Amino acid sequence: MPYQSFSEMPVWQKANELATEVFQLTVPLPRSEDYGLTSQIRRSSNSVSGNIAEGFGRRTSKDKSYFYTIARGSACETQSHLLYGQGVEYFTPEKVEPLFQEYNVLILELNRLMKALR
Repeated sequence: MPYQSFSEMPVWQKANELATEVFQLTVPLPRSEDYGLTSQIRRSSNSVSGNIAEGFGRRTSKDKSYFYTIARGSACETQSHLLYGQGVEYFTPEKVEPLFQEYNVLILELNRLMKALR
């Protein structure tokens, strides 16, 4: 890998940026959601960059790919939470749609990364 650190990876940078955006989106959620949607969506969005970093730190392609697969799953989970939040009218479509699409791009980037490891 040409990168010296996971933080140099564009896919990690994008995942980290999206986690920050998701955090900001959840700030106005009601306190009653602290252990529900707020916690779930923040954890799943943060898990994406965390698993990319962990995969970077692994030695074998198989291990790396495993963590990148987990990251992809967390990205999909975050998309599901975004749609739920929109459905219960915590989030507007104008906020959800761009984030949802950015996660689609991230998922494609993770797919390319995993394909390159094969």
